[in-house]
Amino acid sequence: MKYMLIMRSTDAAQEAYKDLPFEEVINRMGAYNESMINAGVLLAGEGLADVAQDPDNSFVVDFSEDPPLVTDGPYGETHELFNGFWILQVSSKDEAAEWARRCPLGAGSKLEVRRVTEAEDFAAFADNEYIQKEEGWREEEAKLRAENA
Repeated sequence: MKYMLIMRSTDAAQEAYKDLPFEEVINRMGAYNESMINAGVLLAGEGLADVAQDPDNSFVVDFSEDPPLVTDGPYGETHELFNGFWILQVSSKDEAAEWARRCPLGAGSKLEVRRVTEAEDFAAFADNEYIQKEEGWREEEAKLRAENA
């Protein structure tokens, strides 16, 4: 099963974060990531640029208009944003929860944990052209990763 851990914060957590030496944050996250790599559960993970610090490289696409409208925000309240993510391959919801509990985030931070859908979730549509193409794309991607490893 795949799960996505979505990192969220609050204004209080952001303030507390400012008091931590950045190298300490890097070391904590690095050790956490390394533990997931060593356990063979980490498929992907990235931090996202802070929209307050890097507003020129962030935007919102609003689909309530036709064509969709692209704007420079608003991005919402701090607790509505997410700061990064991990995608894990684990055996159960309980294992995903255990990895989430180990994350070195401070008070006020939260991880939203969501199951990532997989091909089996769309078995009723197995003959759909795009379901079949998606399977092919994933196989090609896996081959490329194996060749480049």
